[in-house]
Amino acid sequence: MKNAILIHGTCDKEEYFDSNQPSLSNAHWFPWLQKQLLVNSIFCQTPEMPDAHTPVYDKWKKEFERFEVNEDTVLVGHSCGGGFLIRWLTENKIKLNKLILVAPWLDPDRVKTSGFFDFAIDSEMIKRIGEVHLLVSNDDDKDIRDSVEKIVTKLPDIKVHKFDNMGHFTFGQMKTEKFPELLNLILS
Repeated sequence: MKNAILIHGTCDKEEYFDSNQPSLSNAHWFPWLQKQLLVNSIFCQTPEMPDAHTPVYDKWKKEFERFEVNEDTVLVGHSCGGGFLIRWLTENKIKLNKLILVAPWLDPDRVKTSGFFDFAIDSEMIKRIGEVHLLVSNDDDKDIRDSVEKIVTKLPDIKVHKFDNMGHFTFGQMKTEKFPELLNLILS
C-alpha cells in the first residue's frame, strides 16, 4: 500500500514557542496535502520533528524512524526536512517510490545547525528511488538556492520544477494553504 511521510522544516525560536502559531507539522500546506492524500487512499503521516528551532539530526532521525519507509513510500521534505531526508537516504540504502524536496535547505553557511548537515550526498541514491523531484522558487533566499545548486550538482538526474513568486513555499508567501502542483507530483 502506498504511503507518504511529510517532513517539515525549521523555524525560529519565537515561532516555535508562540502558542498562536500551529505546530510545523500542521502549518502551511501540510494539513491540506495530508487530507488530499488520505482522500486518494494514500496513508499519510506528518510527524512533529523535535526541537525544530534548534534541529539535532539524531533526534530527528529517531522520530522519523518510528515510521515505515519502503519501496511504496513517498517522502516529501520541506526546507530543513528536505535536507534531513537527503542525509537519511544517504545513510540508509533503501528503495523508495518517490522523493520530493520542496525548497530543500542544507544550511550551507552553518548558521543554524551544528553537525546536522555534516555529510556527503550519496550520488548513487537516485538509482534507488523511482522518482526524485525538487521544487524551487525564483525568489527564495540565497541559502536555499545555494542548497539547490549543491543537490543538483550531486544528483544531476533530479527533476527540477521551477516556480515564480512562491518564496519558500510557506503560507505567508504563497497566500494559500493549497499546493496542487505538489499533490499532482505525488499522485502521478
